[in-house]
Amino acid sequence: MAELSNCSKCGRLFVKLSTRDVCESCHQEEERQFERVYAFLRKRENRTATMAQVVEATGVEEKLIIKWIRAGRLQLVHFPNLGYPCDSCGAMIREGRLCAKCLGQLQADLRRAEGEKEKEARSRRATYYTQDYQER
Repeated sequence: MAELSNCSKCGRLFVKLSTRDVCESCHQEEERQFERVYAFLRKRENRTATMAQVVEATGVEEKLIIKWIRAGRLQLVHFPNLGYPCDSCGAMIREGRLCAKCLGQLQADLRRAEGEKEKEARSRRATYYTQDYQER
Protein backbone atom coordinates (compact mmCIF):
# COMPACT_ATOMS: atom_id res chain seq x y z
CA MET A 1 0.00 0.00 0.00
CA ALA A 2 1.24 3.49 -0.80
CA GLU A 3 2.24 5.87 1.97
CA LEU A 4 3.08 9.54 2.22
CA SER A 5 6.73 10.43 2.46
CA ASN A 6 9.08 13.34 1.95
CA CYS A 7 11.27 13.27 -1.13
CA SER A 8 14.86 12.46 -0.18
CA LYS A 9 16.14 15.02 -2.72
CA CYS A 10 13.85 18.05 -2.57
CA GLY A 11 11.81 17.40 0.59
CA ARG A 12 8.39 17.62 -1.13
CA LEU A 13 5.57 15.43 0.11
CA PHE A 14 4.65 12.60 -2.29
CA VAL A 15 3.00 9.20 -2.37
CA LYS A 16 5.85 6.74 -1.92
CA LEU A 17 5.83 3.69 -4.15
CA SER A 18 7.85 0.57 -3.43
CA THR A 19 10.11 1.26 -6.40
CA ARG A 20 10.87 4.96 -5.76
CA ASP A 21 12.19 7.00 -2.88
CA VAL A 22 11.85 10.38 -4.64
CA CYS A 23 8.95 12.47 -5.93
CA GLU A 24 7.82 12.38 -9.57
CA SER A 25 9.76 15.49 -10.66
CA CYS A 26 13.00 14.26 -9.02
CA HIS A 27 12.40 10.81 -10.53
CA GLN A 28 12.13 12.34 -13.99
CA GLU A 29 15.39 14.22 -13.39
CA GLU A 30 17.06 10.97 -12.26
CA GLU A 31 15.81 9.29 -15.44
CA ARG A 32 17.35 12.05 -17.58
CA GLN A 33 20.62 11.61 -15.71
CA PHE A 34 20.43 7.83 -16.16
CA GLU A 35 19.98 8.26 -19.90
CA ARG A 36 23.03 10.55 -19.96
CA VAL A 37 25.16 7.97 -18.10
CA TYR A 38 23.87 5.05 -20.15
CA ALA A 39 24.45 6.90 -23.43
CA PHE A 40 28.02 7.64 -22.30
CA LEU A 41 28.69 4.02 -21.34
CA ARG A 42 27.08 2.60 -24.49
CA LYS A 43 29.83 4.06 -26.62
CA ARG A 44 32.48 1.43 -27.30
CA GLU A 45 35.39 3.64 -26.19
CA ASN A 46 33.71 4.46 -22.85
CA ARG A 47 32.86 0.91 -21.73
CA THR A 48 36.14 0.67 -19.85
CA ALA A 49 35.66 3.99 -18.03
CA THR A 50 36.17 4.10 -14.28
CA MET A 51 33.60 5.55 -11.88
CA ALA A 52 35.55 8.82 -11.64
CA GLN A 53 35.65 9.15 -15.42
CA VAL A 54 31.89 8.53 -15.72
CA VAL A 55 31.14 11.11 -13.02
CA GLU A 56 33.44 13.67 -14.64
CA ALA A 57 32.10 13.12 -18.17
CA THR A 58 28.38 13.08 -17.29
CA GLY A 59 28.19 15.31 -14.22
CA VAL A 60 26.05 12.71 -12.42
CA GLU A 61 26.75 12.01 -8.73
CA GLU A 62 28.61 8.79 -7.92
CA LYS A 63 25.98 7.98 -5.29
CA LEU A 64 23.28 7.91 -7.96
CA ILE A 65 25.34 5.70 -10.29
CA ILE A 66 25.92 3.27 -7.41
CA LYS A 67 22.15 3.26 -6.75
CA TRP A 68 21.55 2.21 -10.38
CA ILE A 69 24.22 -0.50 -10.20
CA ARG A 70 22.72 -1.96 -7.01
CA ALA A 71 19.24 -1.82 -8.55
CA GLY A 72 20.55 -3.76 -11.56
CA ARG A 73 19.92 -0.99 -14.07
CA LEU A 74 23.63 -0.85 -14.94
CA GLN A 75 25.10 -4.34 -15.21
CA LEU A 76 28.77 -4.56 -14.37
CA VAL A 77 29.48 -7.45 -16.75
CA HIS A 78 29.38 -4.89 -19.56
CA PHE A 79 31.57 -2.33 -17.75
CA PRO A 80 34.73 -3.98 -16.34
CA ASN A 81 36.13 -0.92 -14.51
CA LEU A 82 32.97 0.05 -12.62
CA GLY A 83 32.15 -1.14 -9.12
CA TYR A 84 30.48 -0.08 -5.90
CA PRO A 85 31.65 0.11 -2.28
CA CYS A 86 31.56 -2.78 0.19
CA ASP A 87 28.89 -2.15 2.84
CA SER A 88 31.44 -2.74 5.60
CA CYS A 89 34.82 -1.27 4.59
CA GLY A 90 34.09 0.70 1.42
CA ALA A 91 36.45 -1.25 -0.86
CA MET A 92 35.27 -1.39 -4.47
CA ILE A 93 33.48 -4.63 -5.34
CA ARG A 94 31.56 -5.97 -8.32
CA GLU A 95 29.09 -8.37 -6.72
CA GLY A 96 27.33 -8.97 -3.42
CA ARG A 97 27.27 -6.54 -0.53
CA LEU A 98 30.62 -7.38 1.13
CA CYS A 99 34.15 -7.74 -0.20
CA ALA A 100 35.94 -11.07 0.17
CA LYS A 101 37.94 -9.83 3.19
CA CYS A 102 34.87 -8.61 5.11
CA LEU A 103 32.89 -11.70 4.16
CA GLY A 104 35.71 -13.95 5.43
CA GLN A 105 35.91 -11.97 8.67
CA LEU A 106 32.14 -12.21 9.15
CA GLN A 107 32.19 -15.97 8.54
CA ALA A 108 35.11 -16.39 10.99
CA ASP A 109 33.23 -14.37 13.62
CA LEU A 110 30.13 -16.50 13.12
CA ARG A 111 32.15 -19.74 13.43
CA ARG A 112 33.81 -18.40 16.60
CA ALA A 113 30.45 -17.40 18.10
CA GLU A 114 28.97 -20.79 17.20
CA GLY A 115 31.95 -22.53 18.81
CA GLU A 116 31.55 -20.49 21.99
CA LYS A 117 27.85 -21.28 22.08
CA GLU A 118 28.57 -25.00 21.67
CA LYS A 119 31.27 -24.86 24.35
CA GLU A 120 28.87 -23.15 26.74
CA ALA A 121 26.19 -25.77 26.02
CA ARG A 122 28.68 -28.61 26.71
CA SER A 123 29.82 -27.05 29.98
CA ARG A 124 26.24 -26.60 31.10
CA ARG A 125 25.50 -30.31 30.52
CA ALA A 126 28.51 -31.43 32.56
CA THR A 127 27.78 -29.22 35.58
CA TYR A 128 25.86 -30.70 38.51
CA TYR A 129 24.28 -28.66 41.22
CA THR A 130 23.37 -30.01 44.64
CA GLN A 131 21.46 -28.65 47.56
CA ASP A 132 22.42 -29.28 51.12
CA TYR A 133 19.39 -30.60 53.02
CA GLN A 134 20.89 -30.61 56.48
CA GLU A 135 18.53 -29.77 59.27
CA ARG A 136 19.65 -27.05 61.57
